[in-house]
Amino acid sequence: MMRGTVKDSEATSSAAATPTPHSAAEELARRQHTPAQRVQNLLHSYPAISPAILLVITVIVFTLLNSRFGQPATLSLMIQQTAIIAGLAVGQTLIILTAGIDLSVGAITILAMMVMAKLAADKGVPAPIALLLGIATGAAAGALNGLLVTKIRLPPFIATLGTLSIFTAVALLYTKGLLIQGTDLPPLLNWTGKTISIGSFTLTTGVLVVLAIYVVVGFALAQTAWGKHVYSVGDEPEASRLAGIRVTRVLFSVYLVAGIVYGVTAWALIGRAGGADPNSIAGANLESITAVVIGGTSLFGGRGGVLGTLLGALIVQSFALGLSLAGVDDQYRIFAVGVLVIAAVTVDQWIRQVKG
Repeated sequence: MMRGTVKDSEATSSAAATPTPHSAAEELARRQHTPAQRVQNLLHSYPAISPAILLVITVIVFTLLNSRFGQPATLSLMIQQTAIIAGLAVGQTLIILTAGIDLSVGAITILAMMVMAKLAADKGVPAPIALLLGIATGAAAGALNGLLVTKIRLPPFIATLGTLSIFTAVALLYTKGLLIQGTDLPPLLNWTGKTISIGSFTLTTGVLVVLAIYVVVGFALAQTAWGKHVYSVGDEPEASRLAGIRVTRVLFSVYLVAGIVYGVTAWALIGRAGGADPNSIAGANLESITAVVIGGTSLFGGRGGVLGTLLGALIVQSFALGLSLAGVDDQYRIFAVGVLVIAAVTVDQWIRQVKG
């Protein structure tokens, strides 16, 4: 009887000492989710967190350096200066989400702007039709990029590098390099330059147009099957194809929608510039890419969103305006933006190591 009791006691102790498969799995999971890995997973799930934190820190620091930075008039100016690049960066975000890149964004916008302005000012086309034809020009240019990428299978970098020169040349030939004054344009095309007041802030209707672009595209990415397909194609194109997603069609649609976004932003640009100038927004290509990257969208595709892009565009403009108010040489702004881009890509590489 005593022996049986001893054996039972030993068996119980052995069972208690040996971890069950369930407890072993829990222990493994606990060890794998270190604080750094939890941060990685959080940033992977919510890419806008990083730029949001950086923007808050930037505003606080520059306000401490110069109290004028935090005043409504200064913030209003910053938002208005950000609007055009922020609008173009929406289209750039869509393309980068599919692991592509668009170097023709500025050229498409200029072409669309000059088409709608010249048709209205020189050809007597009614303003609503001229506006729609300008947006359609942006859509056609985006569609051409999409065809080069999906049908001819050119790398997006090469395809858009080529169309950058083509669209720039077409715009200059079409307008003979001449600008069109806002006074020669109908009220509808100048409407995006109208000033409005929202509380202590003074904005233009062009800013509201850009914000509307963000709302529409953000909703499409987050709440529609098309948006889910965009993320899937950017993350794993082959797996997406095997899952029944028409990868080619999704890629083409992304370039087409981006072209439409550029066309609408061209309308906002007329209001911002007070006319149509074929030599405006010279640095739009790099600036839009910078906003997207700093905003947390991965250059490798499949992760990011337009909210982060908006924050990224505001960060870039905050540095430009903040350093200017602080009396710092403009070259340091360029230096700071370069550091931010490298840091953003480095963080992205780190985040991609753990996908939770």
